[in-house]
Amino acid sequence: MRNKIKILYTIPNFDTAGSGKVVYDLVKGLDKDKFSPEICCFHSKGAFFKEISALGVPIHIFKFTTNLQPYITLVFRIFKIISFFKKHKFDIIHSWHWSSDITEPLAAKFAGIKWIYTKKSMSWGSPKKWKLRSKLSSKILVLNSDMLPRYFKNQQDKIELIYLGVDLKKYKPQKKIYTTPLGHEFAKKDFVIVTVANLVPIKGIEYLIKAVNKINDASIKLLIVGNNKNKYGQTLLSENTNPNIIFIDKQLDVRPYHAVSDVFVIPTKTSWEGLPVAPLEAMSATRIVIGSNVEGVREVLFNFKNCMFPPKDSQKIKEKIEWIRAMNTEEKEILQHQMRKEIEKNFSLAVCISKHEQIYFETLSI
Repeated sequence: MRNKIKILYTIPNFDTAGSGKVVYDLVKGLDKDKFSPEICCFHSKGAFFKEISALGVPIHIFKFTTNLQPYITLVFRIFKIISFFKKHKFDIIHSWHWSSDITEPLAAKFAGIKWIYTKKSMSWGSPKKWKLRSKLSSKILVLNSDMLPRYFKNQQDKIELIYLGVDLKKYKPQKKIYTTPLGHEFAKKDFVIVTVANLVPIKGIEYLIKAVNKINDASIKLLIVGNNKNKYGQTLLSENTNPNIIFIDKQLDVRPYHAVSDVFVIPTKTSWEGLPVAPLEAMSATRIVIGSNVEGVREVLFNFKNCMFPPKDSQKIKEKIEWIRAMNTEEKEILQHQMRKEIEKNFSLAVCISKHEQIYFETLSI
């Protein structure tokens, strides 16, 4: 019998984006009779790192990338990474790094280890480095179909489209509730809007806030769930004068916020989304999702075109919110359950894990 396939997942940290949850789900869900996963990250900061540690797999705190300059010492710095990869005898390295770094794939190449990366967003800051990163890879996994013609015309033999998946057992259909874990209470007449995001400018939260203010109705409540300690978050907080717009810091468990919501909004203002997980989780919880018509979000709402609005258009966001609000109970329930079925069909965690396992076998020609 062949030894288990030893896979190293590399990711900078478990504190800033949804990728950490994806790595968590993959590590937890892989068939442990066939795979032996390990994790490597730059540091152990962040509340979610405790969740990662609880998986019980080896976690390496190691800088698996290095700066290209100064070039005179580059060979020595890459050698440290090569030595680390060789020491642990990984069969595959699967990178979830967001950057165009080429030192990690170079080290893997010299170590004789198959290297895969997932292209997480639509940004392409350094085309030459991304092209070299792609050339050094054994496989490139993309999260939405818009990436294929834009970035990978000459890499078709390496490309695989794999949607991120939601744990359908964890994110179950939820009945409406009226109190959050932090004690925010709502009346039955209230219409509660929720967005969950790492608060950075591309998320376009200011347009959602403008839309809510345009409605000018005290029964409309907006919960903005996400880390708001950065400059963008603090600016939004300082400029907010509406008591019905509530900022809630990052939450490890967002399910209670799905339960309290009537609609989930993802107002991304640029085309930098790869495949956002937050709306998938909301849809799985049978919540209606509306979002910007941009790459990534468009993939999620492909079969729900009426639920999309142009980016940076607070008036259209307002109109979509009012449209959902005006639905009768039957219309809302039909749309809620259609969205849950979409997740079951195309975005389930079980399918996501199965496709990753298949890619790993193909990479090693097993």
